[in-house]
Amino acid sequence: MHVVSIYTYPVKGCHRMDRDTARVEPWGLDGDRRWLIVDEDGIGLTQRRHSELVTMRATSRPGGLTLSAPGLPALDLTEPSHGQLLQVRVFRDRPLSRVRAAGPEADAWLHRLLGRAARLVWLGDPAANHVPWQVPVGSGAEVSFADGTPLLLTNTASLDEFNRWLREADSAEGPLPMTQFRPNVVVDGAAPWAEAGWVGRHIRIGGSVFHGVGECGRCQVALIDQDTGRRGREPLRMLAAHRNIDRKLRFGLQMTVRSGDRTLSVGDTVAVLD
Repeated sequence: MHVVSIYTYPVKGCHRMDRDTARVEPWGLDGDRRWLIVDEDGIGLTQRRHSELVTMRATSRPGGLTLSAPGLPALDLTEPSHGQLLQVRVFRDRPLSRVRAAGPEADAWLHRLLGRAARLVWLGDPAANHVPWQVPVGSGAEVSFADGTPLLLTNTASLDEFNRWLREADSAEGPLPMTQFRPNVVVDGAAPWAEAGWVGRHIRIGGSVFHGVGECGRCQVALIDQDTGRRGREPLRMLAAHRNIDRKLRFGLQMTVRSGDRTLSVGDTVAVLD
């Protein structure tokens, strides 16, 4: 097995950033979901209600990022290490995160994109953010603004099997691309749904080791085309028919970092250790 794609999402909910390499940190891949858009109450805005976020490109770089979107000028931002301190929540039922405001220029840019008041914030210290459930002993508990765990792994063979189901059902939708599932790491060379057997096990990718926490329960975001923002009925309808496990529609493996501080690259070997 080996890695065929790596993706990060510099601003939570925005368009993906294709990577050839990424550094593994305790809270996930470098530059992944360290920025968040919040409303006037400090609650995160995501694609669940704002599918237009898929049109927003965010390109991270050391010390900052560049925002771009159709019809808007590109905006270069630096990490606001001395900006206004705020407390925000990714979701209303999640713990508060201590962040810094990106500033009025970024907020005005977002207002033009979304048509509503919004603020951009930066998580300078993910070590203070924790996975919202107990993690295996020895795994990192830190998380950025990701949903639940630092990384999501998907398997090309599972997607192929899923798209076969769509063909057999003569679905008007599909085949779906892997990007619709918003993974961080895509692997090839495994059997369909092999990742379901990696729950509770250690997975070595390149020089880093991860822990398979559980299969990912998919939400409404999976219905959104990640290039156009259009909503469909898949993959949730087909997952409900074939991958409804413990009343959740499963696709992909959520992972925590066991040992990182190394570079993960396309082409790296993937091995299940135990």
